[in-house]
Amino acid sequence: MVYLDNAATSFPKAPGVGRAMAECVESALGGPGRTFGESGAGAARIIFRTREQLARLLDIPDSTDLILTPGATFSLNMALCGLVKPGAHVVTTALEHNAVARPLCHLQACGVEVTRLPCPGGISPEPEAFRRALRPATALIAMVHGSNVTGTILPLAEIAQIAREANVPLLVDASQTAGSAPLSVGKDRPHLLAFTGHKGLLGAPGTGGLYIDPETELSPLTRGGTGSRSYSTDQPEERPDRFESGTPNLPGIAGLSVAVGWLLERSVAAVREHELRLIDQLMTELQRVPGVTVYGPRDARDRCGLVAFNVGDLDPAEVGARLEQQYGIITRCGLHCAPWAHESIGTLDRGAVRMSVSPFTAEQEISAAARAVREIAG
Repeated sequence: MVYLDNAATSFPKAPGVGRAMAECVESALGGPGRTFGESGAGAARIIFRTREQLARLLDIPDSTDLILTPGATFSLNMALCGLVKPGAHVVTTALEHNAVARPLCHLQACGVEVTRLPCPGGISPEPEAFRRALRPATALIAMVHGSNVTGTILPLAEIAQIAREANVPLLVDASQTAGSAPLSVGKDRPHLLAFTGHKGLLGAPGTGGLYIDPETELSPLTRGGTGSRSYSTDQPEERPDRFESGTPNLPGIAGLSVAVGWLLERSVAAVREHELRLIDQLMTELQRVPGVTVYGPRDARDRCGLVAFNVGDLDPAEVGARLEQQYGIITRCGLHCAPWAHESIGTLDRGAVRMSVSPFTAEQEISAAARAVREIAG
């Protein structure tokens, strides 16, 4: 099998992830702050270690500003619903995943105005377009860092600077870039950054996080038990407890700790260089196939580790099925939960085939995938 669907969920995971999760389930670890003695303390240590590792990987100055969540969708809903109220205005882009688009459409029905910046050809808006879209009522800029359809990487630092100057919070969806492209909260200074653990971070589904700038006030999306201040029925004020109600996914967090540790040892920069070579190779070989249309930026350095394309008039689902059944190549076909992005590249009526790489993808696999596409194109 050649697995090229890492933009959906990575495979294989980092070495040791599954073992750490199994050991967590099979041990006597209890609930952090809930189970008495060493059993609860061991669970708390796993969570503390993972939070510290993630803060180091993402260059977050204070790890208590990093909230552990069930994934990027939860993180994005936490940020959007915690910041944006009826009567407010939000600026976003036409490259957003439904994890941003659907909450925004819900908020629109509740009286929120949304400006969606166009992205013709799936290319990022210019930073100044964000500045021009701001209004007195703008409560948030919400943007994807790397498109899961076109691969486009948006200029985070420049947009964050505009947001800071205007005193408007910036929410970044880093689902496609955390772990596989350099990210520095300390340098780029977004107000909020959401990510998932099961893609570039090489961990299990059901894990993720949300960074919240210490000066950004956010209402909790959930309220309940935190294992702290149990004498009070009020939600704790201190972070991270304020945003982490309920029993955490300890096996998933234990696996994520191993994955992030592997990335810290190897370095995100090394992962990025490897994936850039693969994406450049894939784009070059696909563009040589007659009838194949590749979407998004032409320079691999301007995109994350994925390529979306179509083969002539063939249905993308047919192409994907043939790739799997005849060649053992796993891809993702369709609209990729991002209809706005497909509308931007003119594929809303059909979708596209997407191939995406990981640190474990080999050059030979890319060559095999390109040969298979050439044969399907006939």
